[in-house]
Amino acid sequence: MNQNPQSSEGRNDDDSALSDFLASLMDYTPTIPDELVEHYLAKSGFQCPDVRLTRLVAVATQKFVAEVAGDALQHCKARQATIPKDKRDKQQKDKRLVLTMEDLSKALREVRIVIYFK
Repeated sequence: MNQNPQSSEGRNDDDSALSDFLASLMDYTPTIPDELVEHYLAKSGFQCPDVRLTRLVAVATQKFVAEVAGDALQHCKARQATIPKDKRDKQQKDKRLVLTMEDLSKALREVRIVIYFK
């Protein structure tokens, strides 16, 4: 078998980048506490003593939540834009946006998560 030296070199670069990233997770304190991530990982049947993996899950979760919140904000702004102008002028004095379950549901549907209300 002939191995392509460029592919082997690229793999080493990827491995090195991954190792550097995992090492940097030891110094990083994610927004979602390690204990919370460990609780939900254990609840799903996953246990790993490596803190780096727990923090990797926390970072991925944080990114997911930020993306859903950003999408929900866009839905909120789009909803505000559809309000008739006379009502919107009254609301312009109070520049706060209100996130509704409708906005959040639309954002979650985009990532194929459905919320059922009882």
